[in-house]
Amino acid sequence: MVRQSKWIQIDFVKGSRTSSNFYWSCIPVFGSLGFSLVGISSYIGKDLVSLLSSEQIVFIPQGVVMFFYGTAGLFLGFYLCCTMLWDVGSGYNSFDKREGLLLIFRWGFPGRNRRICIRLLLRDIQAVGLETREGPYPRRILYPKVRGRQNIPLTRIGENSSFDEMEEKAAEPARFLRVSIESFQDF
Repeated sequence: MVRQSKWIQIDFVKGSRTSSNFYWSCIPVFGSLGFSLVGISSYIGKDLVSLLSSEQIVFIPQGVVMFFYGTAGLFLGFYLCCTMLWDVGSGYNSFDKREGLLLIFRWGFPGRNRRICIRLLLRDIQAVGLETREGPYPRRILYPKVRGRQNIPLTRIGENSSFDEMEEKAAEPARFLRVSIESFQDF
């Protein structure tokens, strides 16, 4: 989503709070919960859940391994749920012609450095770069090409946009800043 006036353009960036991340965080939680319950059931000798039979599983070594994998999966699922809860990676890009600044703001993990804020001078932006890589894992990244600095992404790294959509996203800040678009392709 883009908000624009004569002097300011703000591009909002989605973070980790997406439906696919919700799906991929639920799978390890439910799967590992089953592993943990089977491991515990093999220890006490009674099925805690009737659908998960533990009659054929001996506590040492299979029950211990099942419980270990279940616990590890619960930690992974908890981590993914927290990442979504905190919406890591969300933020905005603000192009301000009055102040002459590009402000890139993102939310990180909780702590002292949760707020990630990068300020660049608009006069140092030479072009808007669009890097594309085709293949089994396509990658399309939009970034400002700034003198003397490395590339800082303006879009989500894992964003699955078509090449035409990315060109349109690159055209908006390029038109606003009156700079060119440079495209790089890796095959």
